[in-house]
Amino acid sequence: MSHDDENRMSTKQKLVYMANQIATFFDSKPHDERVEGIAEHINKFWDPRMRRQFLEMLAAGGAGMKPTVIEAGAKIRPPKQDAA
Repeated sequence: MSHDDENRMSTKQKLVYMANQIATFFDSKPHDERVEGIAEHINKFWDPRMRRQFLEMLAAGGAGMKPTVIEAGAKIRPPKQDAA
C-alpha cells in the first residue's frame, strides 16, 4: 500500500509540475488569455484520469500550483462519469 501512495504522490507532483509549465508558457499573454490558455490546454490534451486527479487536487487547495493554474481550474471540464 505504501508503494501505491508513493506512486500517487509522484503523479500528483508531476501534474503540478506540468500545469505550472503550461502556465509559464502563457506568462507573456494578458491575464485572461493566460487563464483561458491553461484551461484549454488541459481540457484538450489531458486524459480524463489526469483531469480528475487535478481537479481533486484543486479542491484540496491546489498546493504548489501557480495562481493562474488555480484560477484556470474553474474552466477545466470534469471528466464524464462512467455509467454503472
